[in-house]
Amino acid sequence: MFTTLLDGLSFTECPRWRDGRLYFSDRYTRRILAVSIDGSVETYAHTDGLPAGIGFLPDGRLLISSMLDRKVLRREHDGAIVEHADLSALAAGHLNDMLVDDEGYAWVGNFGFDLFGGEPACSTALIRVASDGTPAIAACDLAFPNGTVLTPDRRTLIIAETMANRLTAFTVSNGALSRRRTWAAFGDPPATTDVDTILEEAAVAPDGICLDAEGAVWVADVLNRRVIRVTEGGVIVQELKTGGLCAFACMLGGDDGRTLFACAAPTFDETEAAAHHRSSILMTRIEVPHAGLP
Repeated sequence: MFTTLLDGLSFTECPRWRDGRLYFSDRYTRRILAVSIDGSVETYAHTDGLPAGIGFLPDGRLLISSMLDRKVLRREHDGAIVEHADLSALAAGHLNDMLVDDEGYAWVGNFGFDLFGGEPACSTALIRVASDGTPAIAACDLAFPNGTVLTPDRRTLIIAETMANRLTAFTVSNGALSRRRTWAAFGDPPATTDVDTILEEAAVAPDGICLDAEGAVWVADVLNRRVIRVTEGGVIVQELKTGGLCAFACMLGGDDGRTLFACAAPTFDETEAAAHHRSSILMTRIEVPHAGLP
């Protein structure tokens, strides 16, 4: 059962455990927060735009995906926020989740279409940003690329395709992706571009994800208000309900890697989320610890 670590937040996303604290975006207050297990919280960074995905470079500087202007920002050691990469020429929609690996590559997803404006769903690209800020297309034809993990051997990248009912895997070598395959399918891909229909018919809408030491992936399943543990092939071996809140992202952390955190909110409607601040960070204890990245 989940308990509440922190509440009264606008819309929490993209949690990352580092050095004894959970870092995450609070989108509509334009902040990156860091919270300890005892609930002590610090504002770690402010952004002008809406923050989404976060991750740390090997030297400890924080990267932040800025949704609307489609840029990756960097927090310097002195706290200054600077531009790391401009993805506006490559990203077809708002920037989304992001994985930063230990070679300094940032793997950045985007919506691909105007979700909040009611556009039909379409596929888009996963963008790779080198440590020097140089962007490139890493993979195409992804249906709302979202949460991303990298296995402990750094050879397999697994990404949630929120609008396609599945997790997709790639082989990673020297910053390049190959051997695309379905890692877990929860049903057939949608036969329509109507977003409402896609979400109504989806068995699982995978959002943020994290990896454990047995190779299973924890998946925040937005539509079903739960976090599920999935093995390769798509078998759901554990389900944890998040009550009346939708789960948008999850992360394993704590001192032993056995605390499962979830970013939760009653809705992803931007007007309601920005106005009412009913998002929370939930947590619970599980048996198998964290592995891989993030």
